[in-house]
Amino acid sequence: MSDKAEPNATLDPMSARPLYVQLADVVAGKIASGELAPDRPIPSENHLADEYGVARLTARRAAQELRERGLIVTVRGKGSFVVEKPPSDGPEESEPNA
Repeated sequence: MSDKAEPNATLDPMSARPLYVQLADVVAGKIASGELAPDRPIPSENHLADEYGVARLTARRAAQELRERGLIVTVRGKGSFVVEKPPSDGPEESEPNA
């Protein structure tokens, strides 16, 4: 059992995409797969920084990106949590207008 990231979840520092966006995508994938359950905390910024080998500020920006996507909420003094119902990508789940 290792706390290291899976090989397919490594970040590419040479990519044109910022590291914080790559990290946010990795965490978003874990949320989508159910590995990070609704109403449960995500790993702390320090833990994400250590696990993925990035600066703490990069992990903080990734958390900000996830908040902007509507995937997590941050409670001051408690941490960041996966939202109960992530926003849908399409209108198929919304109520039809009469």
